Amino acid sequence: MITGSLITEATEANFEETVLRARLPVLVDFWAEWCPPCHWLEPVLEEIARERQGRLLVAKIDADANPGLVSRYGTMSLPSLLLFRDGVERTRVVGAMPKRRLLGELSPFLEGANAQR
Repeated sequence: MITGSLITEATEANFEETVLRARLPVLVDFWAEWCPPCHWLEPVLEEIARERQGRLLVAKIDADANPGLVSRYGTMSLPSLLLFRDGVERTRVVGAMPKRRLLGELSPFLEGANAQR
């Protein structure tokens, strides 16, 4: 977990356990230090992680430090948000957007997951 945050840091070394084997849906944020929209999105993701604690995990992947994952998931633009459930990518959102719009994009994939658990 990133210090002082509910967001987990995912890497090539822990991706399988952190994301693919997670019992909750996982929203994975591919980001980079040099990416201004990535930094703009950070407080939005913190808020989502806090509000949905126990129902959704939020993980960040530094794209520059984890090129294997970038290649594996065909991440061409940053930020890219991939939602995984039961080890499978269910949807993808590219680019920074306000919280309400982001949750609107993700809600069809989150509602079913929360109802099943």
